[in-house]
Amino acid sequence: MTTELRRLRNYINGEFRDAADGRTIEVINPAIGEVYATSPLSGQADVDAAMEAAAAAFPAWRDSTPSERQKVLLKIADAFEERAEELIAAEVENTGKPTALVASEEIPPMVDQIRFFAGAARLLEGRSAGEYMEGMTSIIRREPVGVCAQVAPWNYPMMMAVWKFAPALAAGNTVVLKPSDTTPASTVLMAEIIGQIVPKGVFNVVCGDRETGKAMVEHPTPAMASITGSVRAGMQVAESAAKDVKRVHLELGGKAPVVVFEDTDIEKAVEDIAVAGYFNAGQDCTAATRVLVHESIHDEFVAALAKAASETKTGQPDDEDVLYGPLNNANQLKQVAGFIERLPAHAKVEAGGHRVGDKGYFYAPTVVSGLKQDDEIVQNEVFGPVITVQSFTDEAQALEFANGVEYALASSVWTKDHARAMRMSKSLDFGCVWINTHIPLVAEMPHGGYKKSGYGKDLSAYGFEDYTRIKHVMTSLG
Repeated sequence: MTTELRRLRNYINGEFRDAADGRTIEVINPAIGEVYATSPLSGQADVDAAMEAAAAAFPAWRDSTPSERQKVLLKIADAFEERAEELIAAEVENTGKPTALVASEEIPPMVDQIRFFAGAARLLEGRSAGEYMEGMTSIIRREPVGVCAQVAPWNYPMMMAVWKFAPALAAGNTVVLKPSDTTPASTVLMAEIIGQIVPKGVFNVVCGDRETGKAMVEHPTPAMASITGSVRAGMQVAESAAKDVKRVHLELGGKAPVVVFEDTDIEKAVEDIAVAGYFNAGQDCTAATRVLVHESIHDEFVAALAKAASETKTGQPDDEDVLYGPLNNANQLKQVAGFIERLPAHAKVEAGGHRVGDKGYFYAPTVVSGLKQDDEIVQNEVFGPVITVQSFTDEAQALEFANGVEYALASSVWTKDHARAMRMSKSLDFGCVWINTHIPLVAEMPHGGYKKSGYGKDLSAYGFEDYTRIKHVMTSLG
C-alpha cells in the first residue's frame, strides 16, 4: 500500500496555492531518510504574485500604529504557544531533532522573541527634535523600509523564521519569506497560524529552491533582502541586491573559537563545550567547534572531551537522553564525512569520525586533535558534530589563532582571570564573546558578526532598527 504524501503549499495574499506551473520538490525526513511530503518549486510567477501582494498590503500596514502592530505580534506569540504541539511535530519531521529539545529549547525562545519585538514596536527612538539651525526645527522619523524578501535556513527553520518576520512586521514592513527547500513544513504551518491574525498580503511564504530565492532577491519590489545561510549564498545575495541598491542583511557562517586557559575548571568547561559543540548536530553558526587549549592542560582536556563525546548520544527524535538528531540532508552528511576523510596525517581522531547507523543522516560526536592553523578543518565551517582542538602557548598566540579565520560571528573565553577575560573580549574580532559559557542567546542582545560572517544584527533593538529607515524633516519657524 502506498502512503499518500503530504502536500505543502505556498501562502500568498491570504490563501494557500500550489506553484503556478505545478512543479514540486520532494521533502525528506532526515531521521529516516524517506520522503514524507511535497513542496512547491516556485518560479517567477509565484514570486511576482507574492511581491505584488506584499506591496499592496504595505501602505495600510505601514500606517498602522505601533500599538496595533504590537497587539498583532502578541496574538501571534499566543497562537504559537497554543499550537506548540503542532509546531513541534512539524519541526521534528522537518529536521529529525529530539522532540523534547524542540519543545524546551525552541518554542519558548521563539515566543519570547516575538513578544520582545512586539514591545520594540512601541520604542522607536531618535535624536531629539530641536532647533539645530536658527529659525528651523528638525525632527527625525523612523519608517519601515517596505517589502522585505527573506530567506531562512534549514538548521533552525522555525526560530530563524521568527528572527526574520518578527522585527520586520513590528517595524511596519511586509514580508515574503522563503524557507529552505529541505525544511518547509513548519514555515507553512506558521503561515497558516499567522494568516489568521495579520491582514492578507502582510505575510507571505514562497517555497522553492536556490533559484526561487534568487528570483526574490532580484525582484524589483523588495526594498530589503535578508538571508541566513552560507557565505557563498550571502555573497550571491549581496551581488544581486547591489544591482538595484537594495538593503541587505546577512547572517552567514561561523567558526567560533573557544579559548581555554590553564586556570579553567576543566570538568565544567568540557561539559559545557561538548553541549555547545554538539547541540543541533553542530549545525549552528555559533557552535563551539574550534577549541584552543593552553599547552599545559591540552592532553588532559582532549582526553576529557573525547570521553564526553563518547557519552553523548544521537538518535531518533523520541529516543531517551539524545542531545542531537541527524544532519539535515544527504549532502550535509557527505560534507561532514568529507572533512574527516581528508584530514592531514598529523591530525588524530580522538572520538567518533563516522556515520551512525544506515538509516537517516546521523553522525557520531567527533573530536579531532593535533591540528595546525592552516588545516582545512580549522579554516572552514564543518557544520556538523565535530570539535577540533589546537594547542597554544600564550595569550598572544591564542588571539592569533582565534582571529586567524575568515569568519567572525561568535567566540568564547574560559578563564578565572577577570583582567585576561576583559583583554580577550576586547581583542577577539567576533560579534559575540562569551566568558565561561558558550551559546546562550537572549532577545534583548544583538546577534551578528563581521568579516565573512556577514553584517546586520538579529534580535535586540539593533535588529529591529535594521528594518527601519531614517528620515530628516526640517520646518521653518518663520
